[in-house]
Amino acid sequence: MDLKMTTLAGKDAGKVELSDAIFGLEPRQDILQRVVRWQLAKKQQGTHKTKGRSEIARTGAKMYRQKGTGRARHSSARAPQFRGGGKAHGPVVRSHAHDLPKKVRALGLKHALSAKARAENLIVIDELALGEAKTKALVESFAKLGLTNALMIGGAEIDQNFRRAASNIPNIDVLPVHGINVYDILRRGTLVLSKSAVEALEERFK
Repeated sequence: MDLKMTTLAGKDAGKVELSDAIFGLEPRQDILQRVVRWQLAKKQQGTHKTKGRSEIARTGAKMYRQKGTGRARHSSARAPQFRGGGKAHGPVVRSHAHDLPKKVRALGLKHALSAKARAENLIVIDELALGEAKTKALVESFAKLGLTNALMIGGAEIDQNFRRAASNIPNIDVLPVHGINVYDILRRGTLVLSKSAVEALEERFK
């Protein structure tokens, strides 16, 4: 499939041919959901923690004698039913990450790219670079392109002036091509790829 390529200033820069094997698939919601779930689970800290009864600093002596009081048979005051006692089945520090086959992750990325192309929310720019790190100039360029909520994917290295200028603009994310992922693609309205990013993606999935 052919897509019109523009410059950062909004001028015509010719056309670029996109591979149908990457940008022309029928998006599957189940594949995208599996990959996003895998990403978010891996990202989750898992540092929530409560103390169990064995971790409570309290005497372990029997509270009162077993028989003759007319009360229930209790032993340790560290039991969960008492104020200040340990939590029963509380959260512990753990990893929430789970496995996902490498082929499914690769397929999820292709489907995310195809979803943006099918919805006409994909823009290819010849080069993501600026002469000066001026946020005002970049905002004006984005206004010409109609970009208010976008993910910008550059080549292997991001131009430092472009990165610094874009860092002050809300709802704009900038990533190198090796950092492209399904979650960030789907959370932003428009996907903007540089010409070098398109070439790198096609080389990656060759």
